[in-house]
Amino acid sequence: MKVPRRQFLHLAAAAATLPALSRFASAQSYPTRPVHLLEGFGAGGAPDIVARLIGQSLSERLGQSFVVENRSGASGSIAAEAVVRASPDGYTLLLATAANAINATMLKLNFDLIRDIAPIAGIVRVPLVMEVHPSVPAKTVAEFIAYAKANPGKVNIASSGIGSLPHVAGEMFKTMAGVDLFHVPYRGSQVFPALLTGEAQLYFGPLLSSIEYVRAGNFRALAVTTVARSPILPDVPALGETLPGYEASAWFGIGGPKRTPEEVIEKLNKEVNVSIAHPKLQTRLANLGGTILGGSPADFAKLISDEVKKWSRVILAGNMKRE
Repeated sequence: MKVPRRQFLHLAAAAATLPALSRFASAQSYPTRPVHLLEGFGAGGAPDIVARLIGQSLSERLGQSFVVENRSGASGSIAAEAVVRASPDGYTLLLATAANAINATMLKLNFDLIRDIAPIAGIVRVPLVMEVHPSVPAKTVAEFIAYAKANPGKVNIASSGIGSLPHVAGEMFKTMAGVDLFHVPYRGSQVFPALLTGEAQLYFGPLLSSIEYVRAGNFRALAVTTVARSPILPDVPALGETLPGYEASAWFGIGGPKRTPEEVIEKLNKEVNVSIAHPKLQTRLANLGGTILGGSPADFAKLISDEVKKWSRVILAGNMKRE
Protein backbone atom coordinates (compact mmCIF):
# COMPACT_ATOMS: atom_id res chain seq x y z
CA MET A 1 0.00 0.00 0.00
CA LYS A 2 1.36 3.39 -0.99
CA VAL A 3 1.29 5.97 1.81
CA PRO A 4 0.70 9.61 0.74
CA ARG A 5 3.82 11.76 1.18
CA ARG A 6 2.24 14.08 3.75
CA GLN A 7 1.00 11.16 5.86
CA PHE A 8 4.42 9.51 5.59
CA LEU A 9 6.13 12.64 6.88
CA HIS A 10 3.74 12.84 9.83
CA LEU A 11 4.37 9.18 10.66
CA ALA A 12 8.14 9.65 10.41
CA ALA A 13 8.02 12.70 12.69
CA ALA A 14 5.93 10.82 15.22
CA ALA A 15 8.32 7.88 15.15
CA ALA A 16 11.27 10.18 15.75
CA THR A 17 9.72 11.45 18.98
CA LEU A 18 9.19 7.96 20.42
CA PRO A 19 12.72 7.50 21.87
CA ALA A 20 12.54 10.91 23.57
CA LEU A 21 9.07 10.16 24.94
CA SER A 22 10.28 6.77 26.15
CA ARG A 23 13.26 8.33 27.94
CA PHE A 24 11.02 10.99 29.46
CA ALA A 25 8.57 8.36 30.69
CA SER A 26 11.44 6.30 32.10
CA ALA A 27 12.83 9.28 33.99
CA GLN A 28 9.38 10.20 35.28
CA SER A 29 8.82 6.71 36.69
CA TYR A 30 12.42 6.16 37.93
CA PRO A 31 13.06 4.48 40.27
CA THR A 32 10.65 1.55 40.07
CA ARG A 33 12.77 -0.76 42.23
CA PRO A 34 15.49 -0.48 44.90
CA VAL A 35 18.64 1.47 44.03
CA HIS A 36 22.02 0.24 45.29
CA LEU A 37 24.48 2.88 46.52
CA LEU A 38 27.98 1.42 46.88
CA GLU A 39 30.53 2.92 49.25
CA GLY A 40 34.05 1.59 49.51
CA PHE A 41 35.22 1.93 53.12
CA GLY A 42 33.04 -0.20 55.38
CA ALA A 43 30.54 0.57 58.10
CA GLY A 44 30.91 3.36 60.63
CA GLY A 45 33.23 5.80 58.88
CA ALA A 46 32.40 9.14 57.31
CA PRO A 47 31.72 7.65 53.82
CA ASP A 48 29.24 5.16 55.29
CA ILE A 49 27.53 7.89 57.33
CA VAL A 50 27.21 10.22 54.33
CA ALA A 51 25.94 7.38 52.12
CA ARG A 52 23.26 6.43 54.64
CA LEU A 53 22.17 10.02 55.22
CA ILE A 54 21.73 10.77 51.52
CA GLY A 55 20.30 7.31 50.86
CA GLN A 56 17.64 7.76 53.50
CA SER A 57 16.66 11.16 52.13
CA LEU A 58 16.46 9.90 48.55
CA SER A 59 14.40 6.91 49.69
CA GLU A 60 11.91 9.24 51.36
CA ARG A 61 11.73 11.58 48.41
CA LEU A 62 11.55 9.01 45.61
CA GLY A 63 9.53 6.26 47.28
CA GLN A 64 12.05 3.48 46.67
CA SER A 65 14.77 2.06 48.89
CA PHE A 66 18.31 3.34 48.35
CA VAL A 67 20.28 0.42 49.75
CA VAL A 68 23.80 1.26 50.96
CA GLU A 69 26.27 -1.54 50.22
CA ASN A 70 29.70 -1.55 51.87
CA ARG A 71 32.20 -2.81 49.28
CA SER A 72 35.45 -2.07 51.10
CA GLY A 73 38.89 -2.68 49.62
CA ALA A 74 41.62 -1.05 47.52
CA SER A 75 40.87 2.38 48.99
CA GLY A 76 37.39 2.46 47.48
CA SER A 77 38.38 1.12 44.07
CA ILE A 78 36.51 -2.17 44.43
CA ALA A 79 33.24 -0.30 44.86
CA ALA A 80 34.09 2.06 42.00
CA GLU A 81 34.89 -0.77 39.59
CA ALA A 82 31.67 -2.56 40.51
CA VAL A 83 29.72 0.55 39.51
CA VAL A 84 31.73 0.96 36.30
CA ARG A 85 30.78 -2.63 35.33
CA ALA A 86 27.11 -2.21 36.32
CA SER A 87 24.23 -1.64 33.93
CA PRO A 88 23.91 2.11 33.21
CA ASP A 89 20.29 2.34 34.29
CA GLY A 90 20.53 4.37 37.48
CA TYR A 91 20.04 1.41 39.80
CA THR A 92 23.70 1.03 40.81
CA LEU A 93 25.40 4.18 42.06
CA LEU A 94 28.72 5.08 43.67
CA LEU A 95 29.47 7.23 46.67
CA ALA A 96 32.46 8.91 45.02
CA THR A 97 35.18 10.23 47.34
CA ALA A 98 38.55 11.99 47.32
CA ALA A 99 40.18 8.55 47.52
CA ASN A 100 38.85 7.75 44.05
CA ALA A 101 40.62 10.83 42.70
CA ILE A 102 43.87 9.81 44.42
CA ASN A 103 43.60 6.23 43.18
CA ALA A 104 43.38 7.44 39.58
CA THR A 105 47.15 8.01 39.76
CA MET A 106 48.17 5.94 42.76
CA LEU A 107 46.81 2.58 41.60
CA LYS A 108 46.80 0.59 38.38
CA LEU A 109 43.06 0.43 37.76
CA ASN A 110 40.98 -1.40 35.20
CA PHE A 111 38.96 1.74 34.54
CA ASP A 112 39.34 5.49 34.15
CA LEU A 113 37.50 7.49 36.81
CA ILE A 114 36.85 10.52 34.62
CA ARG A 115 35.87 8.50 31.55
CA ASP A 116 33.89 5.69 33.16
CA ILE A 117 31.97 7.34 36.01
CA ALA A 118 29.13 9.72 35.19
CA PRO A 119 29.11 12.55 37.77
CA ILE A 120 25.67 13.18 39.25
CA ALA A 121 25.99 15.52 42.24
CA GLY A 122 28.39 16.63 44.95
CA ILE A 123 27.16 16.25 48.53
CA VAL A 124 29.62 17.57 51.11
CA ARG A 125 33.26 18.52 51.72
CA VAL A 126 34.93 17.76 55.09
CA PRO A 127 38.33 19.06 56.25
CA LEU A 128 41.25 17.19 57.68
CA VAL A 129 42.82 18.46 60.89
CA MET A 130 46.51 19.23 61.05
CA GLU A 131 47.15 17.98 64.58
CA VAL A 132 50.28 17.55 66.66
CA HIS A 133 51.24 15.74 69.84
CA PRO A 134 51.39 18.14 72.83
CA SER A 135 55.16 17.58 73.07
CA VAL A 136 55.59 19.58 69.87
CA PRO A 137 56.36 23.17 70.98
CA ALA A 138 54.30 24.82 68.25
CA LYS A 139 51.00 26.60 68.73
CA THR A 140 50.59 27.77 65.12
CA VAL A 141 51.36 26.50 61.64
CA ALA A 142 54.10 29.09 61.24
CA GLU A 143 55.71 27.97 64.50
CA PHE A 144 55.50 24.34 63.39
CA ILE A 145 57.18 25.12 60.07
CA ALA A 146 60.00 26.90 61.94
CA TYR A 147 60.31 23.94 64.34
CA ALA A 148 60.40 21.41 61.49
CA LYS A 149 63.05 23.41 59.63
CA ALA A 150 65.17 23.49 62.78
CA ASN A 151 64.80 19.69 63.10
CA PRO A 152 64.98 18.31 59.55
CA GLY A 153 63.93 14.67 59.27
CA LYS A 154 63.30 14.37 63.01
CA VAL A 155 59.55 14.98 63.06
CA ASN A 156 57.47 11.90 62.30
CA ILE A 157 54.35 12.48 60.23
CA ALA A 158 51.85 9.64 60.47
CA SER A 159 49.44 8.49 57.82
CA SER A 160 46.79 5.79 57.54
CA GLY A 161 48.72 4.20 54.69
CA ILE A 162 50.70 5.05 51.58
CA GLY A 163 48.46 6.85 49.12
CA SER A 164 45.78 7.64 51.69
CA LEU A 165 44.30 11.14 51.87
CA PRO A 166 46.25 11.95 55.08
CA HIS A 167 49.44 10.86 53.31
CA VAL A 168 49.02 12.97 50.17
CA ALA A 169 47.79 15.93 52.27
CA GLY A 170 50.97 15.69 54.32
CA GLU A 171 53.15 15.40 51.23
CA MET A 172 51.56 18.52 49.77
CA PHE A 173 52.22 20.34 53.05
CA LYS A 174 55.87 19.25 53.04
CA THR A 175 56.35 20.62 49.53
CA MET A 176 54.53 23.90 50.07
CA ALA A 177 56.13 24.56 53.47
CA GLY A 178 59.59 23.41 52.39
CA VAL A 179 60.06 21.08 55.35
CA ASP A 180 61.65 17.64 55.73
CA LEU A 181 59.35 15.30 57.69
CA PHE A 182 59.75 11.55 58.15
CA HIS A 183 56.68 9.70 56.91
CA VAL A 184 55.48 6.72 58.95
CA PRO A 185 52.51 4.81 57.45
CA TYR A 186 50.31 2.90 59.86
CA ARG A 187 47.32 0.64 59.49
CA GLY A 188 44.27 2.80 60.07
CA SER A 189 43.55 1.61 63.62
CA GLN A 190 47.17 2.12 64.71
CA VAL A 191 47.49 5.81 63.87
CA PHE A 192 45.93 7.31 66.98
CA PRO A 193 47.78 5.03 69.45
CA ALA A 194 51.04 6.12 67.80
CA LEU A 195 50.06 9.77 68.13
CA LEU A 196 48.89 9.37 71.73
CA THR A 197 52.26 7.93 72.77
CA GLY A 198 54.20 10.55 70.85
CA GLU A 199 55.74 7.94 68.54
CA ALA A 200 54.41 10.17 65.74
CA GLN A 201 54.18 13.91 66.18
CA LEU A 202 52.03 15.10 63.27
CA TYR A 203 48.94 13.80 61.51
CA PHE A 204 46.54 15.16 58.94
CA GLY A 205 43.55 13.36 60.38
CA PRO A 206 39.90 13.10 59.31
CA LEU A 207 37.89 15.57 61.35
CA LEU A 208 35.26 13.02 62.39
CA SER A 209 37.78 10.69 64.03
CA SER A 210 40.03 13.48 65.36
CA ILE A 211 37.58 15.87 66.95
CA GLU A 212 37.23 14.16 70.35
CA TYR A 213 41.00 13.82 70.75
CA VAL A 214 41.36 17.53 70.01
CA ARG A 215 38.59 18.48 72.42
CA ALA A 216 40.11 16.29 75.13
CA GLY A 217 43.49 17.97 74.70
CA ASN A 218 45.23 14.78 73.53
CA PHE A 219 46.28 16.56 70.33
CA ARG A 220 46.72 20.21 69.45
CA ALA A 221 44.89 21.31 66.30
CA LEU A 222 47.01 23.76 64.33
CA ALA A 223 44.77 24.08 61.27
CA VAL A 224 41.98 22.63 59.20
CA THR A 225 42.73 21.89 55.58
CA THR A 226 39.73 23.33 53.74
CA VAL A 227 39.78 26.82 52.26
CA ALA A 228 37.54 28.16 55.03
CA ARG A 229 37.48 27.39 58.75
CA SER A 230 35.25 24.62 60.04
CA PRO A 231 32.15 25.58 62.06
CA ILE A 232 32.99 22.73 64.44
CA LEU A 233 36.46 24.18 65.16
CA PRO A 234 35.84 27.90 64.53
CA ASP A 235 38.93 29.03 66.45
CA VAL A 236 41.27 26.81 64.42
CA PRO A 237 42.58 28.61 61.33
CA ALA A 238 42.52 27.24 57.81
CA LEU A 239 45.95 26.07 56.68
CA GLY A 240 45.63 28.30 53.63
CA GLU A 241 45.81 31.33 55.94
CA THR A 242 49.50 30.47 56.39
CA LEU A 243 50.16 28.63 53.11
CA PRO A 244 48.02 30.39 50.49
CA GLY A 245 46.54 27.94 48.00
CA TYR A 246 46.71 24.91 50.26
CA GLU A 247 43.53 22.79 50.21
CA ALA A 248 43.02 19.12 50.98
CA SER A 249 39.73 17.63 52.02
CA ALA A 250 37.53 14.61 52.07
CA TRP A 251 34.59 15.10 49.74
CA PHE A 252 31.63 12.96 48.83
CA GLY A 253 29.23 12.84 45.91
CA ILE A 254 27.24 10.45 43.77
CA GLY A 255 28.20 9.00 40.42
CA GLY A 256 26.89 6.28 38.12
CA PRO A 257 28.17 4.20 35.23
CA LYS A 258 28.92 6.07 32.02
CA ARG A 259 25.98 6.15 29.62
CA THR A 260 23.52 6.48 32.50
CA PRO A 261 20.54 8.24 30.85
CA GLU A 262 20.72 12.03 31.05
CA GLU A 263 17.14 12.13 32.31
CA VAL A 264 18.01 9.87 35.25
CA ILE A 265 21.14 11.91 36.05
CA GLU A 266 19.13 15.13 36.00
CA LYS A 267 16.44 13.66 38.24
CA LEU A 268 18.97 12.35 40.76
CA ASN A 269 20.88 15.62 40.68
CA LYS A 270 17.73 17.56 41.45
CA GLU A 271 16.79 15.25 44.32
CA VAL A 272 20.28 15.32 45.86
CA ASN A 273 20.29 19.11 45.75
CA VAL A 274 16.85 19.30 47.35
CA SER A 275 17.94 16.78 49.99
CA ILE A 276 21.10 18.61 51.05
CA ALA A 277 19.20 21.92 51.14
CA HIS A 278 16.87 20.53 53.82
CA PRO A 279 17.74 21.95 57.27
CA LYS A 280 17.62 18.52 58.96
CA LEU A 281 20.15 16.96 56.59
CA GLN A 282 22.27 20.11 56.58
CA THR A 283 22.51 19.85 60.36
CA ARG A 284 23.50 16.20 60.21
CA LEU A 285 26.21 16.95 57.63
CA ALA A 286 27.39 19.97 59.61
CA ASN A 287 27.89 17.65 62.60
CA LEU A 288 30.52 15.90 60.47
CA GLY A 289 32.26 19.25 60.10
CA GLY A 290 31.21 19.44 56.48
CA THR A 291 30.18 22.20 54.12
CA ILE A 292 27.54 21.52 51.49
CA LEU A 293 28.61 21.10 47.86
CA GLY A 294 25.57 20.62 45.61
CA GLY A 295 25.43 22.07 42.11
CA SER A 296 25.07 20.57 38.65
CA PRO A 297 26.57 17.35 37.25
CA ALA A 298 29.05 19.59 35.41
CA ASP A 299 30.08 21.18 38.71
CA PHE A 300 30.77 17.77 40.20
CA ALA A 301 32.63 16.68 37.05
CA LYS A 302 34.92 19.71 37.40
CA LEU A 303 35.58 18.94 41.06
CA ILE A 304 36.57 15.36 40.21
CA SER A 305 38.80 16.47 37.32
CA ASP A 306 40.49 19.16 39.43
CA GLU A 307 41.11 16.69 42.26
CA VAL A 308 42.56 14.04 39.96
CA LYS A 309 44.98 16.62 38.52
CA LYS A 310 45.96 18.02 41.92
CA TRP A 311 46.74 14.68 43.53
CA SER A 312 48.44 13.41 40.39
CA ARG A 313 50.93 16.27 40.65
CA VAL A 314 51.59 15.51 44.34
CA ILE A 315 51.95 11.74 43.80
CA LEU A 316 54.24 12.03 40.78
CA ALA A 317 56.39 14.76 42.35
CA GLY A 318 56.83 12.65 45.49
CA ASN A 319 57.39 9.44 43.52
CA MET A 320 54.81 7.85 45.78
CA LYS A 321 54.19 4.14 45.28
CA ARG A 322 51.92 1.82 47.19
CA GLU A 323 53.74 -1.18 48.68
